[in-house]
Amino acid sequence: MVRKILKWVGIVLGGLIGLLVVAVVVLLIIGGARANKKYEIPVETITVPTGEEAIRRGEHVAVIHFCQACHTDNLGGQVYFSIPGLLTIPSPNLTSGAGGVSSIYTDEDWVRAVRHGVGHDGRALWIMPSKAFSRLSDEDMGALIAYLKSLPPVDNALPERSFEPMGRVMLALGMVPPVAVDVIDHTAPPVAAVEPGVTVEYGEYLAQTTCTECHGATLNGIPFGPPGEEVPTPNLTPGGELVAWSEEEFMATLRTGVTPSGHELDERMPWQYFGQMTDAELKALWMYLGSLPALEQGQ
Repeated sequence: MVRKILKWVGIVLGGLIGLLVVAVVVLLIIGGARANKKYEIPVETITVPTGEEAIRRGEHVAVIHFCQACHTDNLGGQVYFSIPGLLTIPSPNLTSGAGGVSSIYTDEDWVRAVRHGVGHDGRALWIMPSKAFSRLSDEDMGALIAYLKSLPPVDNALPERSFEPMGRVMLALGMVPPVAVDVIDHTAPPVAAVEPGVTVEYGEYLAQTTCTECHGATLNGIPFGPPGEEVPTPNLTPGGELVAWSEEEFMATLRTGVTPSGHELDERMPWQYFGQMTDAELKALWMYLGSLPALEQGQ
């Protein structure tokens, strides 16, 4: 009798283990398919200028949109995000040096990467904030591409991005935030150029391409950070702390990384790059933030 019970227990346990193995294999397949999914994104043709003024404008666009924060100061790339046993995601070398993408990217490839979040091979660019960058005007996009194409070569061959088995399981279970290409409206027309100046309209343009990625579409804060470690980002509307700041204090905060109360900004806040906006740009951004409805802190 005992032998029969043990036999049936063994059969049940064996069946459960078999089902678990099958489930893991299925999850690995699903996660691998998501990691390597190919996207067919037709892109619009834009004019890429070649003059020195346009290249300088493109460099400014790159700086205030914190390209160097991920791709390093010389834009030669780095292994930006790596969790042993889960995944490794490099920020590509954007130059024409060894291991760089500039030698193989066409103008359309640059547009597809920056505005749509898709790389030269058709796969999603993980952690690339293309949802915000999709709002760049054709003029700024063209200047940015002109600048990237002018970069001096940097030799820096980076490892391929990889998702380890546990990382692929997490992908399959939806435990990884969606990539930009899956949340962008690829049929939306390009954003019309906004005349630079100290205006609410230009401040909105700057906010939409620099602030919304971390602070949310309505700029009142969203959970931000690695899965399981998210914390709400600050509320930038008049319903948050900024309502008590002056324009001068706002500008000083973005240029020093220290708030009027003496609090140091979180290291994940790329104030070093935002602080390189011109006075007019910061004033326009401040004007726009002050025009927003006072919203409660997002959760």
